[in-house]
Amino acid sequence: MKDILKEKAPYILSALLADGGEFAEIFYEDLRSTTLNLEDNKIEKVSFGIDFGVGLRLIKNYKTIYGYTSDLSFDNLMKIAKTLAKAEGEGKVLVGQKYAKNKVEVLIDPDDFSLSRKRDILLRANDIARAYSDKIVQVSATLRDVKRDIMIINSLGETVEDSQTRVVFFVEAVASDKNNLYRGYESTGGSIGYELFNEDFVNPIDYVATKAAERAVLGLGAKPAPAGSMPVVISSEAGGTMIHEAVGHGLEADLVSQGLSVYAGKIGQKVASELVTVIDDATLKNKNGSFNFDDEGVPAQRKVLIENGILKGYMYDRLRAMKEGKQSTGNGRRDSYKQIPIVRMTNTYIDAGKDNPHDIIADTKYGVYVVKMGGGQVNTVNGDFVFEVMEGYMIENGKITYPIKGASLIGNGPKALQDIDAVGYDLGWAIGTCGKSGQRAPVSDAQPTLRIKSMTIGGTAI
Repeated sequence: MKDILKEKAPYILSALLADGGEFAEIFYEDLRSTTLNLEDNKIEKVSFGIDFGVGLRLIKNYKTIYGYTSDLSFDNLMKIAKTLAKAEGEGKVLVGQKYAKNKVEVLIDPDDFSLSRKRDILLRANDIARAYSDKIVQVSATLRDVKRDIMIINSLGETVEDSQTRVVFFVEAVASDKNNLYRGYESTGGSIGYELFNEDFVNPIDYVATKAAERAVLGLGAKPAPAGSMPVVISSEAGGTMIHEAVGHGLEADLVSQGLSVYAGKIGQKVASELVTVIDDATLKNKNGSFNFDDEGVPAQRKVLIENGILKGYMYDRLRAMKEGKQSTGNGRRDSYKQIPIVRMTNTYIDAGKDNPHDIIADTKYGVYVVKMGGGQVNTVNGDFVFEVMEGYMIENGKITYPIKGASLIGNGPKALQDIDAVGYDLGWAIGTCGKSGQRAPVSDAQPTLRIKSMTIGGTAI
């Protein structure tokens, strides 16, 4: 089908541009996935997904006109193209002047990893989590692999193909003391095959299952968190949830241009501590937000967004870059061929600093130590945020003491960045699925151990 699309692309693109426009594009996607869910000590559901189709996009007067279909016949694609163009005629386009093709290299392809072996991963995780403590009353686990082939042909003469493979695995455990329940969660995965589960130092199945159970049991016996303003040390183990939510979205150019970002108009200004450098990098090997080309055919890039506290730039897709006379930064991503590409993060992180993580804790007389974030909410217009703390501890006289529960971090993204006064040399990653405008995108985020000198903790007043 891809070869036929390449052959017919000039006619389809010409039809799209028949009534004028700045840009036309054909986006082809073939996605295949397998998802296994475990609940109540058994495999509850096995899902096989196959979805393929084409999206046709016309940018006219810097506005997007879009249509999609799973009927890939030439006649149907031409009909959609002419409908989008609102007119018939001859448009001139360039096709085939630039061609690029790449793929995510994996050692163990999902197609070569049997369903029984996938099942065994979940059953093993269930056994490990339940064996951790008799307080574990519920375990759920999910294993998902995705193989995605895309091809983009556009009116700039570019033809790009990319094959992407991802495997993700996560476990949730619930602990009970008959009066209370507490949830623990852990995950792993990325742009990688089933070599993800190769045993190097620690088997990922054991680690993820044990961590989920450990957090559940720990939270069950934790003390209520104190409320008030105090220093907060966020462990590298927490991943970069805060930087992704409280800062990253505000650096997406579409939100900036719509006046929905607190960072609008601040290029070249100091927006964070001089200890802070923020990077978005889709080129990192095996990370969940990595790829060779984005969903507009732009090569993956490493973008320094904030350098030593100074705002250097925003993330762009093609449309926003066209409007502002910029170049796309390779951040145009879409959930599927059924959606238009929008500006999205990839792998976003605060770069490692020079401080010893242990010294950061030892130098904190009193405060909260965050090991794992939970859910949260962010207002990108003013930067205000609230994040749940899934696993946290008190710091007293430079030492980690007792675990706490019911804590939340309440603050403001720009202020939190300005108040960072220590950045460790460690760097810890986490995976996730980012939601925006009704679309999802696989991402990773990270940060080193860092200290925010003062932040409001929502908890129990003492």
